[in-house]
Amino acid sequence: MKIVAFLPTYNESGNIEPLMEELLALEPQVEVLVVDDNSPDGTWKLVAEKAKAEPRVHLIHRTDMRGRGSAGIAAFRYARDNGYEAAVEMDADYSHHPRFVPSLLEPVISGEADIVVGSRLIPGGGESGRHPMRRFITLAANAYIRTLLKLPVRDCTTGFRTFNKRALEVIPWERLQAEGPEILQEVLIEARRAGLRVVERPILFEERRAGVSTFSRKIMARSIKYVWRNRHR
Repeated sequence: MKIVAFLPTYNESGNIEPLMEELLALEPQVEVLVVDDNSPDGTWKLVAEKAKAEPRVHLIHRTDMRGRGSAGIAAFRYARDNGYEAAVEMDADYSHHPRFVPSLLEPVISGEADIVVGSRLIPGGGESGRHPMRRFITLAANAYIRTLLKLPVRDCTTGFRTFNKRALEVIPWERLQAEGPEILQEVLIEARRAGLRVVERPILFEERRAGVSTFSRKIMARSIKYVWRNRHR
C-alpha cells in the first residue's frame, strides 16, 4: 500500500530531520511530504537535502503562499493526484508522535473507516506537558465547534488524522477555502456531506520539542468566526 505522511511546516528546523527519519522507519511503503511556507530558518533546505538522497521524501516549497489551510489542501491534492492509497496528516513539532501512526492507519487499511481522527478527548487519549490554560482552550473550542457544526467526533481541532483513497478522491479539495487551522473543521464538514465513515482513535498530544508555536489570538479569533459563519453549512 502506497502511504504518504505529510507535514505542513514553518520554522521547524529543530524537529524536521529526526521526525522524517522516524516516519520513514515505520514501514518501507511510507513516504514523507513536507509542505513548507518558505521558512526563514531553512526548514525547506533541510528537506530538499534529504530528498536528494531519499526518494521517499518529497517537498513542496511555497514562496508565494502561507497558511495551515492552504498547505493542507496542497498536500491532500498531491496525495490524491499521485495515487496514494492512504495519507497521514500531522504536525511537524512532535506534538503528534509517529508512534501513533500505525494505530491511526489500521482502520483505513482494514476498511473500517475512511477517515481516522487522532483524538485527545476519548478514553485513552490526552495531553502531556501543556499549560492547563491550553487544555481549557482545547475543551472549550471543541464544545463550541461540536455544538454549532454538529460534527460527529469529540476532537474537532486535532490535525493528526488519516485518510483512505476514497476520502482523498471525494472531498472537493479545490473548493475548500479555509486559510488557517479552520481547515480541520472544513474537511470534517465535507466528509460528513460526502457520507464518509469517520472514527476516532486515542493519541497523546505532547508539547512541541523545539521551535515556537505559530498559534495566536488572531488565529483563534478567525477560527471562531469561521465556525459561526458555517454553523448552517
